[in-house]
Amino acid sequence: MTKLSAEAYAIIEGRHSDPFHYLGLHIEGDQNVVRAFLPEASNVEAVGEHGETAPLARIHDSGLFAGALPNGSKRYQLRARYGDNVVDLDDPYRFPPVLTDFDLYLLGEGTHQRLYDKLGAHPMTLDGVEGVAFVVLAPNARRVSVVGDFNFWNARRHPMRVRGVGYWELFIPHARVGDHYKFDIVGPQGQHLALKSDPMAFAAEVRPSTASIVLDETRIPHPRPAPSGINALGSPMSIYEVHLGSWRRKSHNEWLTYRELAEQLPRYARDLGFTHIEFLPVNEHPFDGSWGYQPTGLYAPTSRFGTPEDFSALVDACHREGLGVMLDWVPGHFPDDPHGLGHFDGTALYEHANPLQGRHLDWGTLIYNYGRTEVVNFLVSNALFWLERYAIDGLRVDAVASMLYLDYSRPAGGWIPNKHGGRENLEAIDFLRRFNTEVFARFPEATTAAEESTAWPQVSRPVEFGGLGFGYKWNMGWMHDTLNYISKEPIHRKFHHGDILFGLHYAFSENFILPLSHDEVVHGKRSILGRMPGDDWQRFANLRAYYSFMFGHPGKKLMFMGCEFAQEREWSHDRSLDWHLLDQKNHAGIQSLIRDLNRLYQALPALHELDCDPSGFEWIVTDDANGNVFAWIRKGNDARARCLVVVNFSPNVYYNYHVRVPFAGKWREVLNSDSAHYGGSNVGNVGEVHTLDGLVPELNLTIPPLAAIFLVPEN
Repeated sequence: MTKLSAEAYAIIEGRHSDPFHYLGLHIEGDQNVVRAFLPEASNVEAVGEHGETAPLARIHDSGLFAGALPNGSKRYQLRARYGDNVVDLDDPYRFPPVLTDFDLYLLGEGTHQRLYDKLGAHPMTLDGVEGVAFVVLAPNARRVSVVGDFNFWNARRHPMRVRGVGYWELFIPHARVGDHYKFDIVGPQGQHLALKSDPMAFAAEVRPSTASIVLDETRIPHPRPAPSGINALGSPMSIYEVHLGSWRRKSHNEWLTYRELAEQLPRYARDLGFTHIEFLPVNEHPFDGSWGYQPTGLYAPTSRFGTPEDFSALVDACHREGLGVMLDWVPGHFPDDPHGLGHFDGTALYEHANPLQGRHLDWGTLIYNYGRTEVVNFLVSNALFWLERYAIDGLRVDAVASMLYLDYSRPAGGWIPNKHGGRENLEAIDFLRRFNTEVFARFPEATTAAEESTAWPQVSRPVEFGGLGFGYKWNMGWMHDTLNYISKEPIHRKFHHGDILFGLHYAFSENFILPLSHDEVVHGKRSILGRMPGDDWQRFANLRAYYSFMFGHPGKKLMFMGCEFAQEREWSHDRSLDWHLLDQKNHAGIQSLIRDLNRLYQALPALHELDCDPSGFEWIVTDDANGNVFAWIRKGNDARARCLVVVNFSPNVYYNYHVRVPFAGKWREVLNSDSAHYGGSNVGNVGEVHTLDGLVPELNLTIPPLAAIFLVPEN
């Protein structure tokens, strides 16, 4: 055998960083020379474009072959013998680049809005040959190989070439949809990393397996669109928040599939009058107990419940029922599982290297480096991907406060100030503004919502006016204050009267969603019903009054699954909701109330048109702390679109309770949470009440105990 070059040994030993420089077709003198690395092959021939053949000499026992193409041919195949089998192969190292120069320009600039069309694994036909193009970012790697079902998971067979600022690519002929794959990476110090899943994978194995799966996601049927205007500020918006793995389960505690959920969940949510379904994160994640909030595959719907095509069918079923679909989206942190993004190319590529910036103490997860162009491009493209490929109608961004503050949940001295010495994460702020700007520019009918637990200003105000640009913000203060109030015994509520009033001081400073979310029914907080004081009758009456108060209050609504029928136990991700409770009258009554509240909320413009506008609200009774009574008027755009809401958080019945109203005449009682239909005592106003004679119109009301009543003027 001839004496080999250092390049040849780099190929043999699987450490060559530019295999195209050595393998494939090269002009040497007056000959076209082909070199191929085919371990286990006993002999190899080059087959020219007209079928002529020429043997390639084995120049190393490891499987390195070289020889001249016949008759100056420039296109060729390889014919290799493996034992008794002879196989014709297309050489990956004869194909042109996958990424164009324009792609590389946009990638380097960080403005490639369709990253998902280029990075990852894409079935394609290149130079007349079908195969799969693989592209991955690993700028600090010495060598990257793609390994999978198509090459016996042998990293020496398919080393990739690096282009631009660290994008490794390779087209593998005859790789196909369904193949499992990962990336084998050698870090900058020569360290061999654990096999990495594809950050851009569109599908993945069911945990605990972690391989990525080749998918032609462009062939996934596109869901039909949701109704137009479903996310508008003036539209009713009542969101049913769902964890897909525990909403309902089959026998033996098995998950429902996406297809089975599509048959049941949208119809159920629509029957109860919800306008949207929000899924806890559906991105691929290794740990069930993270509920999806520690994702490793941001571009892949979790394989727990089926395929990406199945997930698309679930979205389509929601849209068919007239429901919008929102996803919980987690750009705030990611887990440090060895197959994931952490230390991806042997360096802190996606995260900050310094743990004072790059690791969350509360969750043990890693924090994205929002100052890195490639990372921001990766995240923004991911947001656009879900809206485009799966017709998602909105993204709720998790843990925004943890992104905005460098000292979030950190002790003194345990964080790094920004360049001005402050605690604000300037790069994260820029990222959130860019994210919202690009989402609304590309998908003006979509929306975004921030889970932001501090008083950060203008979260849901336009970027051009200094805001973060979100469509909505979760009102965490309202949730905290009102749950604190309702958990008190009625006799003590007069000392907490301000918990109800305070929220209206800032209710219109943002476009708010009122959330009763999954976080409020776990970790010892008890279920919402579990927080209600008193005997069994009072607990359910309190809950009915509280839910009615929520639907009468300004702001869009969100309710976690199970709350709609008064789940007694805390939520657990590894079991079904307690659907058997609906056999009991009190629980069925709560469900009926939610159905009627949702329908009333949608039917009355006064309850939704000005949800986020101070002109849509007017206090009527604020000073009856001893009686635990509140009353207000909700207003719509039309002068006669008015609704009086009266809530009594005491167990007393109040007769002859005078409440002023804007119009004289008959007012209809359109909902009473004390109705026997919901499990109440049936105290009320027999359907209608007339204003008293006088200069100022007043109603003489009977106010039921631990209940709310809604009245509208008769047109």
